Order: sequence, then C-alpha cells, then structure tokens
Amino acid sequence: MLKKDALEIVGGLSKTSKMPAKSYGLPAAECNVGRVLAEKEGSTCHGCYALKGQYRFPNVVEAQYRRLESLNDLRWVDAMVTLLKGEKYFRWHDAGDVRDQVHLDKIFQVCRRCPDTKFWMPTREAALMKRNRDCVPGNLTVRVSAAMIDGAPPKAFDNTSTVHYEEKAVGFSCPAVDQGGKCGECRACWDKRRRNVSYSYH
Repeated sequence: MLKKDALEIVGGLSKTSKMPAKSYGLPAAECNVGRVLAEKEGSTCHGCYALKGQYRFPNVVEAQYRRLESLNDLRWVDAMVTLLKGEKYFRWHDAGDVRDQVHLDKIFQVCRRCPDTKFWMPTREAALMKRNRDCVPGNLTVRVSAAMIDGAPPKAFDNTSTVHYEEKAVGFSCPAVDQGGKCGECRACWDKRRRNVSYSYH
C-alpha cells in the first residue's frame, strides 16, 4: 500500500507542536466518558483543550470526523501500519478517545505489527481497559486517567495519569510547563517504568 493511499484511508495523521511524534486525533465531542466528564466542574475533562482553540477550526473538526468515519474501513489497520512503520514514537488520540472494543482491537493489531514503534495512549475508558489489561501489546503504554483534578491515580492499572494544581503532582511531574509547553527530550508518557505521570492544570 502506498503512503498517499494510506493517508486517504485513515483520514490523515495529527502533528502537534508539543510532541516529538505524530498522533491520531478524533473529535473530543464524541468521547464516551469524556463528554460526560466535560460537563462536571473540577473534572480533568472540564474545559478540555481539545474542545477549544485551534481544535474548533472547521478544517480540524472536519479532519477529526473524517478519521472517526475511517475506523469502519476494513483497510484501516493495514493503512496505519503503512504510515507508522519506521516511526520511533506515536501517540494515540491527541484529541478524543478509544471508541469501543472493535476500535481497541484494531489499535492493538497496529501496535503488534509495528514492534519497533513505542506507542502511548491516554484514556478515560477505564471499564474497557480493565477488560483488556492482559492483552496490551508490550510496546503500548496505556495511561488510564484520573477523573478529577488532584484526584488519586486509578488503582487498578499499572500506568496512569493525573492532573494537578500547583505543587500536588503524584509521581512524575510533566516538565512541559517549564519547557515552553513542549516535551523536549522527555519521553515519560511512553515509559512503562513511570507508573503515574501528572500534568499541571492549565
């Protein structure tokens, strides 16, 4: 499969200014858990960055919904593998979240077929991940996120993330806030040895 054909099938990839890797963004408005939490003040989804700013530009929204629709394409896994071969790092969902079991199975297939790529997937779909925690490929770090700001990391998972106000970080504190909003040389989110990564609320 040619890369240009693969890009058309999957609806394109995302490239955010913060991260050292490409990613795949879906519409945050379609998150199963996230769209509920977005209505709850004090939750980690309230005021979601992926529902404001450049994420509201019509071309961005159109691209996200194009990717969402592409998940139904039987060629999606092959197309993603074509695009990700040779990539060192990749993030699933700089916006949006895993949709369901079928979507998760496809992500797992892509990860297994790209063994030299390190994948990271933040998610609030805790129930789905509980059912699948023994199936996660070795090169995929799934971080199940706490629901509330300054909330404790979810206990049922090896890798998690939290959001903190001021100095209340739990575990490893994301350094991006002191690095112009960029990852720089940090790759903690992809590192399974970092049990919890805590992000400063902004």
